[in-house]
Amino acid sequence: MSPIILLSLVLQVACCVHVVRTGRPLYWVFILLVFSYLAVLIYVIAEVLPELRNNPTARRGLRQVRDQIDPQRSKRQAGQQLRASDTADNRRRLAQEHLDRGEYAEAAALYEGALRGLYSEDPDLMLGLAKAQYGLQQPAQARRTLEALIAANPNFRSHDGHLLYARTVEDSADIPAALHEYEALIGGYPGEEARLRYALLLKRAGRDDEAAKQLQNILDRAETSPRYYQQAQRVWIDAARKELRQLAPVG
Repeated sequence: MSPIILLSLVLQVACCVHVVRTGRPLYWVFILLVFSYLAVLIYVIAEVLPELRNNPTARRGLRQVRDQIDPQRSKRQAGQQLRASDTADNRRRLAQEHLDRGEYAEAAALYEGALRGLYSEDPDLMLGLAKAQYGLQQPAQARRTLEALIAANPNFRSHDGHLLYARTVEDSADIPAALHEYEALIGGYPGEEARLRYALLLKRAGRDDEAAKQLQNILDRAETSPRYYQQAQRVWIDAARKELRQLAPVG
Protein backbone atom coordinates (compact mmCIF):
# COMPACT_ATOMS: atom_id res chain seq x y z
CA MET A 1 0.00 0.00 0.00
CA SER A 2 1.26 3.46 -0.89
CA PRO A 3 2.53 5.49 2.11
CA ILE A 4 0.33 8.39 1.01
CA ILE A 5 -2.78 6.21 1.07
CA LEU A 6 -1.75 4.65 4.39
CA LEU A 7 -1.25 8.09 5.99
CA SER A 8 -4.62 9.19 4.66
CA LEU A 9 -6.32 6.17 6.22
CA VAL A 10 -4.62 6.77 9.58
CA LEU A 11 -5.69 10.41 9.63
CA GLN A 12 -9.23 9.56 8.53
CA VAL A 13 -9.62 6.89 11.21
CA ALA A 14 -8.19 9.21 13.89
CA CYS A 15 -10.62 11.95 12.96
CA CYS A 16 -13.54 9.51 12.87
CA VAL A 17 -12.66 8.31 16.37
CA HIS A 18 -12.54 11.95 17.49
CA VAL A 19 -16.01 12.51 15.97
CA VAL A 20 -17.53 9.60 17.91
CA ARG A 21 -15.74 10.27 21.23
CA THR A 22 -16.58 13.98 21.29
CA GLY A 23 -20.17 13.63 20.11
CA ARG A 24 -19.69 15.52 16.85
CA PRO A 25 -22.40 15.13 14.16
CA LEU A 26 -22.01 11.77 12.48
CA TYR A 27 -22.14 13.27 8.99
CA TRP A 28 -18.48 14.10 9.59
CA VAL A 29 -17.68 10.38 9.39
CA PHE A 30 -19.15 10.18 5.89
CA ILE A 31 -17.29 13.32 4.78
CA LEU A 32 -14.00 12.10 6.23
CA LEU A 33 -14.23 8.68 4.61
CA VAL A 34 -15.15 10.06 1.19
CA PHE A 35 -12.94 13.12 0.78
CA SER A 36 -9.67 11.96 2.39
CA TYR A 37 -7.00 14.65 3.00
CA LEU A 38 -9.26 17.58 2.14
CA ALA A 39 -11.88 16.39 4.62
CA VAL A 40 -9.24 15.88 7.33
CA LEU A 41 -7.94 19.43 6.80
CA ILE A 42 -11.46 20.92 6.94
CA TYR A 43 -12.35 18.88 10.04
CA VAL A 44 -9.21 19.96 11.89
CA ILE A 45 -9.82 23.63 11.08
CA ALA A 46 -13.56 23.55 11.83
CA GLU A 47 -13.68 21.27 14.87
CA VAL A 48 -10.28 20.46 16.40
CA LEU A 49 -8.51 23.83 16.48
CA PRO A 50 -11.39 25.70 18.19
CA GLU A 51 -11.51 22.95 20.83
CA LEU A 52 -7.78 23.30 21.47
CA ARG A 53 -8.10 27.06 21.90
CA ASN A 54 -10.81 26.59 24.52
CA ASN A 55 -9.12 23.74 26.42
CA PRO A 56 -6.73 24.92 29.18
CA THR A 57 -4.71 21.70 29.11
CA ALA A 58 -4.37 21.83 25.34
CA ARG A 59 -3.42 25.51 25.49
CA ARG A 60 -0.68 24.73 28.01
CA GLY A 61 0.63 21.95 25.78
CA LEU A 62 0.65 24.20 22.71
CA ARG A 63 2.35 26.94 24.73
CA GLN A 64 5.08 24.51 25.86
CA VAL A 65 5.69 23.43 22.26
CA ARG A 66 5.79 27.07 21.15
CA ASP A 67 8.22 27.96 23.93
CA GLN A 68 10.54 25.12 22.92
CA ILE A 69 10.55 26.35 19.33
CA ASP A 70 11.00 30.01 20.27
CA PRO A 71 11.95 30.24 23.98
CA GLN A 72 12.43 34.02 23.85
CA ARG A 73 9.05 34.76 22.28
CA SER A 74 7.14 35.71 25.43
CA LYS A 75 10.00 37.85 26.74
CA ARG A 76 10.34 39.56 23.38
CA GLN A 77 6.62 40.32 23.29
CA ALA A 78 6.72 41.67 26.86
CA GLY A 79 9.61 43.93 25.89
CA GLN A 80 7.70 45.22 22.88
CA GLN A 81 4.66 45.97 25.04
CA LEU A 82 6.82 47.89 27.52
CA ARG A 83 8.41 49.95 24.76
CA ALA A 84 4.97 50.74 23.38
CA SER A 85 3.54 51.67 26.78
CA ASP A 86 5.71 52.12 29.87
CA THR A 87 3.22 51.08 32.55
CA ALA A 88 3.67 49.34 35.88
CA ASP A 89 1.83 46.29 34.58
CA ASN A 90 4.02 46.02 31.49
CA ARG A 91 7.12 46.39 33.65
CA ARG A 92 5.81 43.64 35.92
CA ARG A 93 5.17 41.36 32.94
CA LEU A 94 8.69 41.78 31.55
CA ALA A 95 10.21 41.49 35.04
CA GLN A 96 8.43 38.16 35.49
CA GLU A 97 9.88 36.92 32.21
CA HIS A 98 13.39 37.81 33.42
CA LEU A 99 12.66 36.24 36.82
CA ASP A 100 11.51 32.98 35.22
CA ARG A 101 14.80 32.82 33.33
CA GLY A 102 16.99 33.51 36.35
CA GLU A 103 17.91 36.99 35.13
CA TYR A 104 17.55 38.48 38.57
CA ALA A 105 19.38 41.78 38.12
CA GLU A 106 17.20 42.72 35.13
CA ALA A 107 14.07 41.65 37.02
CA ALA A 108 15.02 43.67 40.12
CA ALA A 109 15.62 46.82 38.06
CA LEU A 110 12.23 46.51 36.39
CA TYR A 111 10.40 45.89 39.66
CA GLU A 112 12.13 48.85 41.29
CA GLY A 113 11.17 51.02 38.33
CA ALA A 114 7.54 49.93 38.64
CA LEU A 115 7.32 50.58 42.40
CA ARG A 116 6.54 54.27 42.07
CA GLY A 117 3.59 56.58 42.52
CA LEU A 118 0.31 54.74 42.87
CA TYR A 119 2.20 51.43 42.68
CA SER A 120 4.86 52.22 45.28
CA GLU A 121 3.38 49.65 47.69
CA ASP A 122 1.86 47.19 45.22
CA PRO A 123 2.17 43.76 46.89
CA ASP A 124 2.73 41.76 43.69
CA LEU A 125 5.52 44.09 42.59
CA MET A 126 7.10 44.02 46.04
CA LEU A 127 6.95 40.24 46.13
CA GLY A 128 8.55 40.08 42.69
CA LEU A 129 11.33 42.39 43.86
CA ALA A 130 11.93 40.22 46.93
CA LYS A 131 12.22 37.12 44.70
CA ALA A 132 14.72 38.90 42.47
CA GLN A 133 16.73 40.06 45.48
CA TYR A 134 16.82 36.54 46.88
CA GLY A 135 17.94 35.27 43.50
CA LEU A 136 20.77 37.80 43.67
CA GLN A 137 21.78 36.22 47.01
CA GLN A 138 20.57 39.21 49.00
CA PRO A 139 18.38 37.48 51.62
CA ALA A 140 18.55 40.37 54.08
CA GLN A 141 17.28 42.81 51.47
CA ALA A 142 14.61 40.36 50.38
CA ARG A 143 13.48 40.02 54.01
CA ARG A 144 13.24 43.80 54.41
CA THR A 145 11.21 44.03 51.22
CA LEU A 146 8.81 41.33 52.42
CA GLU A 147 8.44 42.97 55.83
CA ALA A 148 7.67 46.29 54.11
CA LEU A 149 5.15 44.46 51.91
CA ILE A 150 3.28 43.10 54.93
CA ALA A 151 3.41 46.44 56.74
CA ALA A 152 1.86 48.17 53.74
CA ASN A 153 -0.55 45.34 52.82
CA PRO A 154 -1.51 43.50 56.04
CA ASN A 155 -4.27 41.51 54.32
CA PHE A 156 -2.08 40.25 51.48
CA ARG A 157 -1.61 36.46 51.43
CA SER A 158 0.82 34.48 49.31
CA HIS A 159 2.11 30.95 49.88
CA ASP A 160 5.17 31.71 47.76
CA GLY A 161 5.79 34.92 49.66
CA HIS A 162 5.51 33.19 53.03
CA LEU A 163 7.90 30.45 51.92
CA LEU A 164 10.38 33.04 50.69
CA TYR A 165 10.13 34.89 54.00
CA ALA A 166 10.79 31.67 55.93
CA ARG A 167 13.87 31.08 53.80
CA THR A 168 15.17 34.60 54.43
CA VAL A 169 14.72 34.09 58.17
CA GLU A 170 16.53 30.75 57.93
CA ASP A 171 19.39 32.42 56.07
CA SER A 172 19.73 34.89 58.92
CA ALA A 173 20.65 31.91 61.16
CA ASP A 174 17.66 32.56 63.44
CA ILE A 175 16.64 28.90 63.50
CA PRO A 176 13.85 29.14 66.13
CA ALA A 177 12.16 31.97 64.20
CA ALA A 178 12.57 30.11 60.92
CA LEU A 179 11.07 26.94 62.41
CA HIS A 180 8.12 29.01 63.59
CA GLU A 181 7.60 30.39 60.07
CA TYR A 182 7.79 26.97 58.43
CA GLU A 183 5.46 25.45 60.99
CA ALA A 184 2.89 28.16 60.31
CA LEU A 185 3.29 27.64 56.57
CA ILE A 186 3.19 23.90 55.99
CA GLY A 187 -0.46 23.34 56.90
CA GLY A 188 -1.81 25.15 53.86
CA TYR A 189 1.13 25.13 51.45
CA PRO A 190 0.08 23.64 48.07
CA GLY A 191 3.09 21.39 47.55
CA GLU A 192 5.90 19.59 49.31
CA GLU A 193 8.72 22.14 49.11
CA ALA A 194 7.81 23.91 52.36
CA ARG A 195 7.44 20.60 54.21
CA LEU A 196 10.80 19.36 52.97
CA ARG A 197 12.55 22.60 53.95
CA TYR A 198 10.91 22.40 57.38
CA ALA A 199 12.16 18.83 57.82
CA LEU A 200 15.67 19.81 56.76
CA LEU A 201 15.71 22.67 59.24
CA LEU A 202 14.51 20.34 62.00
CA LYS A 203 17.41 18.05 61.13
CA ARG A 204 19.78 21.01 61.20
CA ALA A 205 18.45 21.90 64.65
CA GLY A 206 19.23 18.36 65.88
CA ARG A 207 15.58 17.30 66.06
CA ASP A 208 16.02 14.17 63.97
CA ASP A 209 12.89 12.33 65.13
CA GLU A 210 10.65 15.24 64.21
CA ALA A 211 12.46 15.63 60.90
CA ALA A 212 11.95 11.95 60.10
CA LYS A 213 8.24 12.21 60.85
CA GLN A 214 7.89 15.18 58.52
CA LEU A 215 9.76 13.36 55.77
CA GLN A 216 7.61 10.26 56.22
CA ASN A 217 4.50 12.44 56.02
CA ILE A 218 5.68 13.69 52.63
CA LEU A 219 6.06 10.13 51.35
CA ASP A 220 2.73 8.99 52.81
CA ARG A 221 0.94 11.92 51.21
CA ALA A 222 2.61 11.21 47.87
CA GLU A 223 1.42 7.60 47.88
CA THR A 224 -2.23 8.68 48.13
CA SER A 225 -1.94 11.65 45.75
CA PRO A 226 -2.90 11.66 42.05
CA ARG A 227 -0.17 10.87 39.55
CA TYR A 228 -0.04 14.44 38.24
CA TYR A 229 0.70 15.69 41.77
CA GLN A 230 3.44 13.11 42.24
CA GLN A 231 5.03 14.17 38.96
CA ALA A 232 4.81 17.87 39.79
CA GLN A 233 6.36 17.31 43.23
CA ARG A 234 8.88 14.66 42.16
CA VAL A 235 11.96 16.71 43.14
CA TRP A 236 10.76 17.22 46.72
CA ILE A 237 9.43 13.69 47.13
CA ASP A 238 12.70 12.15 45.93
CA ALA A 239 14.66 14.45 48.24
CA ALA A 240 12.47 13.44 51.18
CA ARG A 241 13.06 9.76 50.44
CA LYS A 242 16.83 10.31 50.25
CA GLU A 243 16.92 12.31 53.48
CA LEU A 244 14.79 9.76 55.33
CA ARG A 245 17.26 6.98 54.50
CA GLN A 246 19.96 8.99 56.24
CA LEU A 247 18.01 9.33 59.47
CA ALA A 248 17.46 6.72 62.13
CA PRO A 249 13.99 5.07 62.00
CA VAL A 250 11.30 6.73 64.05
CA GLY A 251 10.54 4.66 67.13
